[in-house]
Amino acid sequence: QVQLVESGGGLVQPGGSLRLSCAASGSMFSILVMGWYRQVPGKQRDLVATITNGGRARYADSVKGRFTISRDNAKNTVYLQMNSLKPEDTAVYYCNAVSGDYVAFWGQGTQVTVSS
Repeated sequence: QVQLVESGGGLVQPGGSLRLSCAASGSMFSILVMGWYRQVPGKQRDLVATITNGGRARYADSVKGRFTISRDNAKNTVYLQMNSLKPEDTAVYYCNAVSGDYVAFWGQGTQVTVSS
């Protein structure tokens, strides 16, 4: 079974940057896709970015050009580099992984707050 632990959230000013990390324990061989989602109170959890084992990345339109998802297979870690942050990026960010048997795993979430 895969366990995911997020880190890197915090408080930043508009226009600032943060890098989120998601460390995965367990065999990466069985993980098909990893991604980042975000959720604000009263709203659904929305896709931010995903990356396949082959390194193909996709992004939500709202973050395209500002966020970059990447992975370091040697460290079993996936990152989300967030630049030009806006107040509307404020949310709890969750790491997600889908295993080879199509089971989804979630981290506990890390708070990102963008405010002056």
